Amino acid sequence: MDQPARIYLVGAHSTGKTTLARWIRDNYGIPMISEVARSVLAEMEAQVDRLRADVDLVNRYQAEVFLRQARSEAEAEQRGAFVSDRAFCNLAYAAQHGTLLAEVARDPRLAAYMEGVKRGLVFYVRPHEALMASDGVRERLDWEEVLRIDGMVKFLLEFFGVPYVPVASLAMQERQRCIESVLSLAGLKKKTADTRYLSGLTREALETLIQPDPDSSYVVPTGVSESMMP
Repeated sequence: MDQPARIYLVGAHSTGKTTLARWIRDNYGIPMISEVARSVLAEMEAQVDRLRADVDLVNRYQAEVFLRQARSEAEAEQRGAFVSDRAFCNLAYAAQHGTLLAEVARDPRLAAYMEGVKRGLVFYVRPHEALMASDGVRERLDWEEVLRIDGMVKFLLEFFGVPYVPVASLAMQERQRCIESVLSLAGLKKKTADTRYLSGLTREALETLIQPDPDSSYVVPTGVSESMMP
């Protein structure tokens, strides 16, 4: 398998996509694309509540987010691989709150963009109610709304034939292990060592950690302390 130049985390809001994207960035040394939604919102001087009441504003906002996301990815790919905590996801919100989707569907730039997504490695992060937290940009914290957006994202994945890896576990440990396994199969290796946590311990701290319980019959094997010493 060729190493992917594009890595995406897609799904509804409040699913942990950004946390996972940052983990990939920090552990694999892959640059992360900055989120464009917040910058577009700030430039338009718009509030989230107003976006829900002004359809024309929704259309202009979502169109700009989509175009800027595509442009950011194209620029990032010129510099090498990248990871992004979104892709076409804003189109799910456009379908929910705007009248833009038919126009986007007819635009040849959408087909070209989705072909680029298909060349990448896509992780579809599923929602869990326990993860819901406001980010001040997208939907209000409504579990039913999260599920609707999640379903729309899956529809877009299937409609455009985008291969994806579901990330359905709630536990962050299991999510990271899933992504780590897939990236390993894709030929990507972590830049940070898994053994970095004990290496900085002082000799005294390490001796304390491996000191046997006086009430226990467990015996520390000969040489263990020396082999673990910095």
